[in-house]
Amino acid sequence: MPTSPSVTTGPAPASPPRTVRGRGIDLIVVLAALALAVWVTSGLWRDPNVRTITVNSSDQALFEWLLAFGGHTLTHGENPLFTHLINVPDGVNLAVNTSITVYAVVFAPLTYLVGPPVTFLVILTLNLAATAIAWYVLFSRQLVRSRLAAAVGALFIAYSPGMVSHANAHLNWTAGWLVPLLIWRAFALRRPGHWLRDGVILGVLVAIAFSIAAEGLFFTALALGLFVIVWSLHPARRAEARAALPNFLRGLAVTAVVAGALLAYPLWLHFAGPQRFHGTGFDPVTHSEDIAAFGAYPRRSIAGEAGLGTSLAPNPTEENSFFGIPLLLLTVVCFVALWRRADPARRATLWALAAVAVVFGVLSWGPVAKFDGDRTDVPMPFDVLGQLPVVNAALPARLALVVAPVIGLLLAYTLDQLRSARRRRSTEVAWSIGFVVALLPLLPTPLLTDEREPIPRFITAGTWRDYVSPGGVLTPVPTAVDIYPDGQRWQAYALSHRQGEFRIPAGFFLGPGGPDGRGRIGPVPRPFSALMDQAARTGLVPIVTDGTLREVRADLAYWRVEAVVLPDQVHGAKFEVDQDAVRRTATALLGEPQRVDDVWLWRVPQD
Repeated sequence: MPTSPSVTTGPAPASPPRTVRGRGIDLIVVLAALALAVWVTSGLWRDPNVRTITVNSSDQALFEWLLAFGGHTLTHGENPLFTHLINVPDGVNLAVNTSITVYAVVFAPLTYLVGPPVTFLVILTLNLAATAIAWYVLFSRQLVRSRLAAAVGALFIAYSPGMVSHANAHLNWTAGWLVPLLIWRAFALRRPGHWLRDGVILGVLVAIAFSIAAEGLFFTALALGLFVIVWSLHPARRAEARAALPNFLRGLAVTAVVAGALLAYPLWLHFAGPQRFHGTGFDPVTHSEDIAAFGAYPRRSIAGEAGLGTSLAPNPTEENSFFGIPLLLLTVVCFVALWRRADPARRATLWALAAVAVVFGVLSWGPVAKFDGDRTDVPMPFDVLGQLPVVNAALPARLALVVAPVIGLLLAYTLDQLRSARRRRSTEVAWSIGFVVALLPLLPTPLLTDEREPIPRFITAGTWRDYVSPGGVLTPVPTAVDIYPDGQRWQAYALSHRQGEFRIPAGFFLGPGGPDGRGRIGPVPRPFSALMDQAARTGLVPIVTDGTLREVRADLAYWRVEAVVLPDQVHGAKFEVDQDAVRRTATALLGEPQRVDDVWLWRVPQD
């Protein structure tokens, strides 16, 4: 971010020992970032192939599938952005999903070596640590003199409540290391004489960010755009902004050309390809931030463990603010203290930071305001902006994630200023107490994990190949969707262990079919999948008529299913599945099954 030259460059090192001390602090920060990352994910490290994230096992299964699928496309020369392995016969447009293509390709050797669950855990852990390290490098090399101040700001951002909540299986949102890199390279475009090289670098980085976290890239671009506009319009910065504008625009044009060339096919698929959709399958009112959530504490924190956590988020993976009142008060005090001692140039930066925090905080409240769990009729700005293309595909609650880096930077600025000025002992003690009271309750606690049902021997031993032709269709019951992720877990195992391909109906993905042309999770249910879902949820076996049997046969023919499989243990991501009711329902529809290894199997005759 733009700062006064004195802050950007900092004083020259006084002596080699000071440089050594600085490198020692760097090492401590790296180790602290890694230790916190392992601490947060420690429940999974106990046994990655058995443990699952309690509150979001469905997303974990999805990302494990994406890693296995990405490696498979790399070794088989297939399209990584569109697949017919799931949702047969229509397929799935992964360009409008979170395909994490770069991760899948880079980590493909690890996936083949140790399997998707371990690769998922490695990426999740590295995401958290790399986010802290990237922010620390940006702060300590560009924005503040004190490496301690940089460390506090960076570690807060990386392990802020929003990041920790998204560590519940979101490999896209925990890739927060992309944001400081984008900020650094965006402001590098101001440098005279380097616009071509800097534009190419930023263009490549934008393409990488799009393939890992497109929504996060969009939010970063909006936040940077708002910051630059407000900063440039400040009287103290207008001349500097005007002088840098030609070089900045040239670099930005190069960025657009490079990123556009690299993303031409993904963008075509996203906006005009098959199985695309517009908008989102999630309710923007439900997935908006409660105003009271900004002053609340998250569940996975010391305060949450002490019983101060709340359930104001739409789900445990979306605690995007939850800063707590002490931190909000400290942030205001920091801003005022910085403002009072700032010159006009620094005030331009503070003014722009405040604008970003306020605008994104208010937008995160969604179409209508909610307070302490109660919905009001007060319309919010997102009610208008949320109708715009691209914006209508974003979840408003996640806009609050932009506020955390602003807070982290203000904390770093304040600590840097405190360490560079002599103050009374009582003042130093008061500031120390303020930081401890605000930040200590937010220290993260490990994610909740549990054991998940094992992949059946029918799959791990490759027995399925005796009942399904190469590339044929196998379906578990209940059919695979977000709440029944078994089918994609089995498929991920088969792909990563090079057993060959089997396809499945349905699956966990975003696709067309929602109201008003919007997207939805999974395909529109068909009679067979609806009957199995009813049995799994309620434990009731439906009444089967001749009409029911005709509909089921039509569904199986539409999917070209060769084998229907029920394991002894079905994983339900949100509730316990009544396996006995599912078996009795499948038997009523398909006849008596045969026992193969550790599954019940129904063979479906092909016409």
